[in-house]
Order: sequence, then C-alpha cells, then structure tokens
Amino acid sequence: MRKVSIFGATGSIGQNTIDLIRRAPDAYDVVALTGGANIARLAGDAVALRADVAVTAYDDRLPDLRAALEGTGVEAAAGQAALVEAAARPADWIMSAIVGAAGLAPGLEALKHGTTLALANKESLVCAGRLLLETAAAHGARLLPVDSEHSAVFQGLAGEDIDAVERIVITASGGAFRDWPLEDLPTASLAQASSHPNWDMGQRITIDSASMFNKAMEVIETREYFGVQPEQIEVLVHPESLVHALVGFTDGALMAHLGAPDMRHAIGYALHWPERRELPVERLDLARIGQLNFRAPDPARYPALRLAYDVMARGGMMGAAFNAAKEQALDDFISGRIRFTDMAAVTETALERMSAERDLIDAAMTLDNVTRVDHLARQQAARAAEERIG
Repeated sequence: MRKVSIFGATGSIGQNTIDLIRRAPDAYDVVALTGGANIARLAGDAVALRADVAVTAYDDRLPDLRAALEGTGVEAAAGQAALVEAAARPADWIMSAIVGAAGLAPGLEALKHGTTLALANKESLVCAGRLLLETAAAHGARLLPVDSEHSAVFQGLAGEDIDAVERIVITASGGAFRDWPLEDLPTASLAQASSHPNWDMGQRITIDSASMFNKAMEVIETREYFGVQPEQIEVLVHPESLVHALVGFTDGALMAHLGAPDMRHAIGYALHWPERRELPVERLDLARIGQLNFRAPDPARYPALRLAYDVMARGGMMGAAFNAAKEQALDDFISGRIRFTDMAAVTETALERMSAERDLIDAAMTLDNVTRVDHLARQQAARAAEERIG
C-alpha cells in the first residue's frame, strides 16, 4: 500500500487526484490532505480517505476544521508551518497542487525526504526551478510533471535522448478571449475571464489562461524542467485542446501527445509512473473530431508570452519576480482595481523595476532569497497598479 499526500486537495487538481484514489481505496494510505478556506470539503475528504492529518492554510480556520473533524480520528492543523510539517511526514508520493508561490516551501520539504513529488504547482519551478531540481538530486527524490503540457513532453521524451531534441511545442487553448476583437479586451469582465471554453479549472488559472500568463509560466517551466534553451520552446494556439504538446527531434520527427482535456490523464500518469494503467477518461474519436487547428499566438493579444522570454533572458531570480508580480496583478484584477489588459502592463513595470535590484536577483537561490524577491516584486506590482489607477 502506497503512502500518499495531497497538497491543495480542495482545488480542481486535488479533487481529480482524490477521484483516482477513491477508485482504488485499498491501494493507498492517505497521510495528509491540505486545503484553503473550503473546510467542509477538506474535512469531508479527509474523513472519507481516512487521512492522518488535514491542514488548512489559514490559521483562523483551525477552530472550524477541528470542529468538523471532532471524533473522526483525523488530526487538524493550520498555517504555513503545519503545511511544511505535513510535507515532512513519510510518504511515497505527494501531489503538489497548492496554487501560487505558497506551494514552494512544502514541495522543497517533501523533496528533502526523498519523496516522489508530482508537481502541478508550476509556480515552484518558475520561482526556484534550479533549487527544486538540486534538492531532488541531493536527496534521491523524483520530480514528476503534472501540468498537462509538461506531462505530454515528459511522455514524448520517454526513451529519447534530450540532445536529439530540436524544439518543444506547448499548446494553448487561447482562453476565453481568443476570438474577441482586440479593442474589446479592456472591457472584459471578471465573470467573462473566469469562464474557460474547454477546461474545468479554478478561477485564478482560468483567468491566467485568458491572458495566457499560464502559458508564459509554462514556457519558463519547460526550460527549467527539461533544460532546453528558450529559443527551442514554441507556443501554438490550439482551440480544441486535444494536442497537449509536441516534441520535435533533429531528424525532423514531431511526436505529439493527444488526449481529451481531462487532468486525470496527467495526474494518473504521475500517480502510476513508471507504469501505465487504465484511467476513467474519454477515448478520442478522431474520425468524429475531423480536424485539428493551430495558429501562432498574437503578440498584441498575449503580451505575457513576450514577458516570459524577457524573464529568461534576464536570468537570476527574475522568475520569482515574474510570478509574484503576476499574482499581485491578478489579485488587483479580481478585486476590480485594474482592467484585464492592465495585468500585463503592471507586471512589465514591476519587472523593469526589479531588474534594477541585481544584487538581490543574482543572489544565491535559497528559499529565503526567493521569498525576499517575491515580497519586493509584489510591492512593485501594487505600486504600478496604483499608478495606473491614478
């Protein structure tokens, strides 16, 4: 029986992971489940899966969690320190699906204990990819990608020599506004940006899909995880979301990974790796589908992609600055302080200002230094947002 933990259990990735585990309850011993403010869901899943501990990220919700778990035998805990402690508990496999930079510290702790970390938290690799990979290598841990695009690349590279790779193409649906007139984008509402045409995801990543900030993050993630050069990474808009990535080789071959837009593909692959097992996902009927469409992303519509390549060129811990500025800009859009199209402008201004902090950006990549960069970049983004409002 494999010991597993799920960080970010109440989100869409966490719920899909739980769905797979519930289908084979005798195969898994659940150690820890963590979540945010959805205490009822967190407690209910913890009891159903007989977890050892349930952790909410919010200290002030601990009384609610304790009340929900009273008499169940499931331990309750709260706060960042409790998340890190839960990651230190012995487990064979941990799903890292906490949204944002908050997922970095628990992920690093899990790797220090030699755990296989299934990484759905793209921010960790963007903020501190080298630190994560070096920590995994130092402790004999394994990092498995769970983003659908990076899982597809990982599978496309199975048995292949990375030196034979010419290019990696990751696809994007284009999000909610892929066919909108450009002049209408400034008026896009929060509700409109929160509706995805293909995928069922949380609000923040759905908005990031509409702005293509999620794809910008995935470009950086591709470089960090697979060690390829920025110029080898391409993005294509693929409205059907059936081809998740393609790997091009030096002999001209192009290997594509296809599957229905269901995150249980990538989750199941990481959960069962190195084996393949049956998954409860749709089988594609290519004759019915008939055609697949691709087009180059419009730079004017998706300025976030240009920022990703700028970040990689600037090096150091600019990835951490990019993620933090992007998260702050997203918060300001969700709160109604800035417009949809202001997010890229706010992020770019923050990055320009962070570029002047080279002593910090080029410092040793440690968790403390990444946290310092994150904090300062959020301040710069908040300031940039205020200037646009003014």
